[in-house]
Amino acid sequence: MPFATLKGNFSQAPMAKDLKYLQLWDLYGGLLTENRREICEMYYVLDLSLSEIAEEKGVSKQNVSEILKKSRELLDGFEEKLHLNEQNQAYSREVSFMMTGVIRALEAFKAKHPEFSAEMDEIEKKVAVGEEIGPDEAAAPAEDRKEK
Repeated sequence: MPFATLKGNFSQAPMAKDLKYLQLWDLYGGLLTENRREICEMYYVLDLSLSEIAEEKGVSKQNVSEILKKSRELLDGFEEKLHLNEQNQAYSREVSFMMTGVIRALEAFKAKHPEFSAEMDEIEKKVAVGEEIGPDEAAAPAEDRKEK
């Protein structure tokens, strides 16, 4: 059975067997051979067992295990040299701290200036989804923005 014909409901993201290697696969998977990339995708993304992958690929379960082991070693090596995952995690923490600060500042402003509560709620919603707030939009009263 070809890889593209796998049966199953993949509408819900499966639980990652190992978040670290899923993250590394996302970053460095393109550096792996096609076969290693497919096997890692089946294991980490599609959450298939070693037996299921072996059946799909027409190889032994031991062969799948060895390919995954070697792929993990390669992914670890790429991260050791490039540190992209480490940088991504540091960036994510930094952004999270900044967003928390922005939300707290909005809440404090709303508490001191309840007359701007509606405007602050709109800004807070946009911040939560990462929507850009233009300079004209931020300065205009809520009634003016609704007419646009």
